[in-house]
Formats: sequence, structure tokens, C-alpha cells
Amino acid sequence: MDLRKLRYFLTVADEKNLGRAAALLHISQPPLTRQIHQLEDELGVQLFNRTPKGMELTEAGYLLAKESRNIFALVQQASEKTQRASQGRLGRLDVAVFGSGVLDTIPRLLLKFKSDYPEVKVVLHTMEKEEQIQALRQHRISLGFNRMLKPLPDITSELVNRESLLLAVNANSPLATQPVIKFKELANHPMVLFASSGRPNFVDKVMSLCYSAGFTPEITQEVGDVVTGVALVASGFGVCLVSKSGSTLSLPGVVYREIEDMPKDATIDLSCVYRTGDNSKLLASFLSCLQEFKELNADTNTTTP
Repeated sequence: MDLRKLRYFLTVADEKNLGRAAALLHISQPPLTRQIHQLEDELGVQLFNRTPKGMELTEAGYLLAKESRNIFALVQQASEKTQRASQGRLGRLDVAVFGSGVLDTIPRLLLKFKSDYPEVKVVLHTMEKEEQIQALRQHRISLGFNRMLKPLPDITSELVNRESLLLAVNANSPLATQPVIKFKELANHPMVLFASSGRPNFVDKVMSLCYSAGFTPEITQEVGDVVTGVALVASGFGVCLVSKSGSTLSLPGVVYREIEDMPKDATIDLSCVYRTGDNSKLLASFLSCLQEFKELNADTNTTTP
């Protein structure tokens, strides 16, 4: 049984007349009659009762007509889905995330993408920097988000934004009474640093800023992520520099303060990484959405390229 025979059958079923059906199908009546007979022989059933008024469906014919319409609906659906997939509007996008970007920028970007491309399933994976690179090379993810990525020949890194830094301070600290804090004051306070893996990382950034300001920080703890870092500030372990996204963490006993004399390079980047030369239509759709997102957020307080 092929789709052409089913189409001929449905046309006869709808018209209840071989002559009218043949005219609609742009063929003569004898070939159409042969096609109907061949279909009946193939199925081993009678599909029509021939009456003086025309062609009436048998019980088997009614069932085949119903199923045939379902088949053509599925064929149409498959065709439309294939076209949407070829346009990057349907499919699955595996995205790796890590760090403070998940607290603000990344969710807003992904929500925009889901709004623009509702038929794309976005699957999130929590992976550190090196895990993301390995997963990209193994085609286990489509893209990732991370910070302070060193150049790699097979990985493209697109800057999403650069964020200013704030200081997380225990609410009982004398620093909490100051609306603005001078960077050099941090020399007198123990610091919590993160993340503790995936060099270069934010620890390297903070250390470089401190050295440039003329002091070596007293490090009380190095932890794996911003949530743990801010939680230790709440417990009184010290102060912690965080990105603006990180300052969206609202924990009891922690306040955030601006730093008055931060160096010009005292920002932290967030980048989207993907395989160089990846021609995926889904990836192209995401990158187009990313560009729109950057333009829409160009005037926010977060420094965006």
C-alpha cells in the first residue's frame, strides 16, 4: 500500500463518484478504477459498494478512510516538523551552566530563547569549565556558559557580558555600616575565595586585583562556588568579592557593598562557548537569540558588550 493509492481512495470516498474523483485527481477514470481494485486486492477486502448513485464505503472502507486521514495528518505533521527542524525551530539543545551566571543572566537568556523557540527542548547540565570543554568535544552538549576561558582552537567563545564586582559583607561587620568601601580596606579583612577549580578562574582575578592594589589578601577559605562563598560570609568567615549576578543571592546576615576605587579591569566576564564550525541550525537560532538579548540589555547596569 502506498500513499498515492490511499490518496486516490480518499478522493473517491469523499466524492462518492469515480468520474468526479478522476477529474479532481487529473487522471482518467479507468486508471483510477484500476488503482481502487488493486488496493482492494492488496488488502483482501471490498472497500466500496457500487450503486446506481455512485460509490458507497463498506464497513472496512469506513475504517480505512478514518485511518488514512490519520496517516496523512501524520505525514503532514512530519513534513512540518522536518521543516521547522531545518530552520532551527525544533529539537533539543543541551546547555551546560556553572557559577553565578545561573543566578541572573543565564535564566533570563534561556527564558527569552524558550519564548522565541517554544518547540525547542532545552536541557541543562551543571558542569565546571573543563567538563564543559570535554563535553563539547564529545558532542554531549551544544553550548556552555562559563567565565575566564582561555583561547582554544576548536572552541569559540562569545562574550555575553562583563559584570562589575561587589563585596559580600557580614551584616555585623563594621564594613556593613559603610555605604561604599575602599578596595585597600580589604587588606585588613579575611577573604573567602571561589571557585577552587578550573584555572584561570575568579580566584586568580581577585588575587591579581589585590596585588595591583599593593597587598596580599588573607585567605580564610577557598570554596567551589558563589553560594558556598556567600554562605561562609553569613557565618562570619570573612568578606567575599562577587559578580553583580552573585549579589542576587539573598542570605540572612549578608549585605552587599560597592567598592569605591576598583581598578578599571575589575569586572568578570560571562561567555557562551560552542564548537568552532558547528553548523547546527539550533545553535544558529540560539546565537541569534543571544545577540538580541545582548542588544536588549545593553543599557542595564551590567556592563554588556
